Amino acid sequence: MAKEKPANLDRTDVRILRALQQNGGLTNQQLAEQVGLSPSPCSRRVQKLEQAGVILRRETVLDPRKLGLDLTVMIQISMDRHTPERFANFEATVGEYPEVQQCYLVTGQEADYLLKVVVPDIDHYQQFLLNKVTRIEGVSGVHSSFVMRRVIDTSALPLDYID
Repeated sequence: MAKEKPANLDRTDVRILRALQQNGGLTNQQLAEQVGLSPSPCSRRVQKLEQAGVILRRETVLDPRKLGLDLTVMIQISMDRHTPERFANFEATVGEYPEVQQCYLVTGQEADYLLKVVVPDIDHYQQFLLNKVTRIEGVSGVHSSFVMRRVIDTSALPLDYID
């Protein structure tokens, strides 16, 4: 995979990104006021950031506990063979599971994949594990770690590295 060239952003773009990471539901008027622009130029800049692929999407973050999703599990998955077909099948399959919040192909440990899964409780996790994950062709090992407390849980990127 070739490394992408970072987007050419100025200070105002970075202020816009910071504001939207903190609250993606800001109206254009609110965002413009927060970053010191008038609404039209602010809207054009946001559109430009979206078209450049810097802003991928805006989403609402829900509190899982208030929805009865009290168990978060980090799952390390090992595959029996390291072939593009095995990996593609695994990734397509877990991509269909709403319980899977994140899936990473990893290196440096025994696992091939690291998944973050959210379910209501241990019984639902057992059903998820036995009826879905372990039935995916090529899965040869599963190691589950149960999250006791969310210490840091953010999707905000560190923007201090942008010049």
